Amino acid sequence: MPATVIDNPPGISLALPDGTTAVRYVETPNPGLARTLLDGLAGLVHPHGNVDAASAIGGYLAAARRTTRELAEQGFTGPAGDLSRARLAGYWMAAARPRDEARVRAMLRSADNLHPVLRPDVRGLVDGRPYTRFRAGDTRHLAPYSESEWRRLISACQSITGSSYAAHRKALAIAGAGQDPLVHGWTPGNAQWLLRYRGPDEARTRMREVTADGGRPHRMGFPMGLRLCGADLYPDTKVVIAYRLLFGTYTGIVPDGIRNLGLGDIEWAGDATILLSYIKGRTSKESRTLSRPATRLLEQWLDHSALTRAFAPPEMLDGLWVRMNPHGSQRWTVKKEDNETLRRWVAVNGVLGDDGEPLKIHLHRIRTTHDALSAHPQWKGSRRSTIDPNRSPQAEGDSYLSVTTSEQQLAAEEVIASAQGDMLRRSRPLLVLQDDQLAGLLASYPGRVAALGLDDMALRELVAGPRDVFTAACADQLSGLHGPEGKPCPARPWVCLLCPLALFAPRHLPNLMRLRAFFSRQWNNMPGSHFMSVFGPYSQRLDDLLRPGTYFAEHALDQAARQVTGTDGELPLRPEELTS
Repeated sequence: MPATVIDNPPGISLALPDGTTAVRYVETPNPGLARTLLDGLAGLVHPHGNVDAASAIGGYLAAARRTTRELAEQGFTGPAGDLSRARLAGYWMAAARPRDEARVRAMLRSADNLHPVLRPDVRGLVDGRPYTRFRAGDTRHLAPYSESEWRRLISACQSITGSSYAAHRKALAIAGAGQDPLVHGWTPGNAQWLLRYRGPDEARTRMREVTADGGRPHRMGFPMGLRLCGADLYPDTKVVIAYRLLFGTYTGIVPDGIRNLGLGDIEWAGDATILLSYIKGRTSKESRTLSRPATRLLEQWLDHSALTRAFAPPEMLDGLWVRMNPHGSQRWTVKKEDNETLRRWVAVNGVLGDDGEPLKIHLHRIRTTHDALSAHPQWKGSRRSTIDPNRSPQAEGDSYLSVTTSEQQLAAEEVIASAQGDMLRRSRPLLVLQDDQLAGLLASYPGRVAALGLDDMALRELVAGPRDVFTAACADQLSGLHGPEGKPCPARPWVCLLCPLALFAPRHLPNLMRLRAFFSRQWNNMPGSHFMSVFGPYSQRLDDLLRPGTYFAEHALDQAARQVTGTDGELPLRPEELTS
């Protein structure tokens, strides 16, 4: 089970979609109420609900702790069934914590759905309007960086990664010409040799031996600037920040996905293409084929960090961003940087916002900006908007983009006719059979039946089921409407929603419900603009078809919805269409 409640002490055992497991406890003076809230939380955890991140679960547990403790301070230590409407309403009105109230409402509602434990009037209160609402500032979305801020951020990261990589290659060459400093003396080349071939840990040990035998050869304890030499050989945190920020601008992958990358997540698909797998907290594991700039950057980092990986502790070798930390208590680390480290990085490298102040780095905002620029390319006023920058768009449209031969004219007219046909098909009303009687179809849709050109035998097959496809009954799969004429129709299941040859009957409702669940999963996985361009018209038509009371009775819709498990195995999908 993804979530299991523990009785003594009250707690919950979790198995999250990203493969991690955890056991969390709730310290409370009221274990009975805490048990009910934990039962509700178990029902909210993925796949039963949409709570699938450790941070979100931590928020629910914190709300349960505060609620049970503060109610106990007010004198209530009973189970959830003893809660009264007045006590719960009074507590929420006085607490003024909108997030806690929303989370406790969700947990109580979920627990009561599993096993009714609340009084009817209390359940009505739980389902009602919240007493405290989020302020506008609590729910505002991060605006993308401006184009000038975006350019300055990318330029700073490229400068740091390029210069540090060049210094790394130079340091490797110097080290290759050096010798053991304990035998041949301390020179810059010999110090680099010690760091490269013996590693930072053994270099420190040898330093202690030198200090014990002959005193301190350098007032800082590092002869020939040993720490400075190591900065070029072993990239530190400031260099890793630049790599990770630049990688985020190239890919738009969520920050937690970039932070937790390991070597096992990198899969080469050819000589110059990388398929990267990463964990997205909201939708579990995903994969993406990297662009050429992102692939080159990742290749450069793997080479830049190869020496670091040779001397890092074994437990850190799989981490992609392993690095040496010469100033901290832990010499090796793969941990993320805190906000103060990011602020210092911005200040040191002079990355400014449009207001002239240091740019505020927010990792989720980088992903937002990447998606915004991908969805809305800035063509207006740009030389990219013309084929020849020396000519205006009007001149190019008149001179270069017009058809010049009869074959080109015919091809252009066919494209226009096909597009107009698609628009006409989308505007046609749905052909829905309310029952399984042929007479009902003939009486309700005589014009449509005549337009389809069906004889009595074809009509019987259409109504009885032999002509069924996944989401509908097809009047003629060999019509050539979506493929070669005389060949079976190759269209995907959702294309039938806008096809004039499709007939929808109550027996198709379970598959239509499965298709709606598939659209919901795709909506969570894709940017909104991408989803609307691919699935938008079909999703809108499906919503119209399944609107209660419009075409099908509510009890038929409810019965069909109970047959849906919400998995990709319910639909005939291709590998690239899978949502998990």
